[in-house]
Amino acid sequence: MKLKEGKKVSDYFDGLLKATGNEFGTKVSDGIEAGDVSGFVDTGSYILNALVSGDIYGGIPSNKITALAGETATGKTFFVLGIVKQFLADNPSGGVLYFESESALTKQMIEDRGIDSSRMIILPVTTIQEFTHQALKVVQSHGEGQEERPLLMCLDSLGMLSTTKEVTDISDGKETKDMTRAQLVKGAFRVLTLKLGKAGIPLLVTNHTYKQMGTMFPTDVMGGGSGLQYAASTIIFLSKRKEKEGTDVVGNIIHCKNFKSRLTKENKMVDVLLRYDQGLNRYYGLIELAEDAGIFTKVSTRYEMPDGSKVFGKAILNDPEKYFTPEILDKLNAHAKTVFLYGGFDKGEVVEEETVDEKIEVK
Repeated sequence: MKLKEGKKVSDYFDGLLKATGNEFGTKVSDGIEAGDVSGFVDTGSYILNALVSGDIYGGIPSNKITALAGETATGKTFFVLGIVKQFLADNPSGGVLYFESESALTKQMIEDRGIDSSRMIILPVTTIQEFTHQALKVVQSHGEGQEERPLLMCLDSLGMLSTTKEVTDISDGKETKDMTRAQLVKGAFRVLTLKLGKAGIPLLVTNHTYKQMGTMFPTDVMGGGSGLQYAASTIIFLSKRKEKEGTDVVGNIIHCKNFKSRLTKENKMVDVLLRYDQGLNRYYGLIELAEDAGIFTKVSTRYEMPDGSKVFGKAILNDPEKYFTPEILDKLNAHAKTVFLYGGFDKGEVVEEETVDEKIEVK
C-alpha cells in the first residue's frame, strides 16, 4: 500500500496514533511518556542510588513503583522515612502522600527524623480497595491545578492491607479466608502502573517477606501474590544488623539486595547505614566502592589515600567531605556504572563526564 502523494510518513503515523484514542500512546521517537524514566528521587545514600539506578547521583525512578521488602523489624518504615526526608529536602515545594496500614507512625516520630510534617499527609487505609480508590483519585487530579508540584506516594505496608470481603466476613463472624486478595492486588497495580508513569509520580511500597520452605535452601519470597512483583520496576530485599555506639543502639546497618530491576544488574548487594536521628548516611558504603575501584588501597586496618596518607575507615566516615572530594565522587560514579549497569564502561576505566557517551559498550 502506497501513501497518497504528498502525505508524509510522520503524518500517517500521527493519524494512526490519534485513531487509537490511547491516552498513553506515543511515537518512540518522541519518547515513551509512561515508560521512559523521567528522572530520579535521591535516596539520601550514594551507594543505594548506585544500586537502584547505576549512578551515585541518581536514585529511585521518579515515575515507577519501587518495592522495599523484608521480614518484620528490618527497618522498612524507617528506610522509607529516610527517603521521604531526602525527597522533601530536595523539593521545597513538593509533598508526600503516605498511605499507612500499620498504625505505626506518630507525629513525634516523623518530626524527630527532621521531616517537614506540614508537607506530609498520612492516609490510613484498611483495604486494598480503599488504597486503590484513593491513590487513583490523587493520580488523576495531579497537575489539574494551576501548578504541578513534585509528589511522592508511599504505601506502608501492602502486607497489612485487608479486603472489603474479609472485613465484612469478620464482622459477620465468618472465618473463611478471602481467596480473591491476590487478584485484587494485581488489579490495583494494573490500574495504577501506567497512570503513575504518565503523571510522573513515584510510588514506594513496603511489603513483608517469609521463608519459602520445602526446598534444600529456603529462600525469601514476598507475600500477597505476584501483583507487586510484576508491577514494580525495582524490588529491594532488606535485612539488618544493629549499629551501636558503645552500648547504645543508634541505628541499623541495612543489607540491600537488588532482587529485581529494569535499570541495573539484579542480585547486586550493598550495605547502608540508617541512623535513627539522621536517616540514611550519604557516604556509607563508598569506602568499599573506592577500594574496588583502586582509588583507596586497604593497608592492614587503614586505607591509603591517593595522596599517600593512611587513614582509618571510621575517620573517613567522620569527615567524609574531606576524603570524598567532587573529583573522587566523579571517579566513583564512573566505576559504579561498571559495577551496577548492564553495558557500562570497561572495568577500571575512568572517563571524563563529557566523554561518557563515547565510552559506552553494548554487551
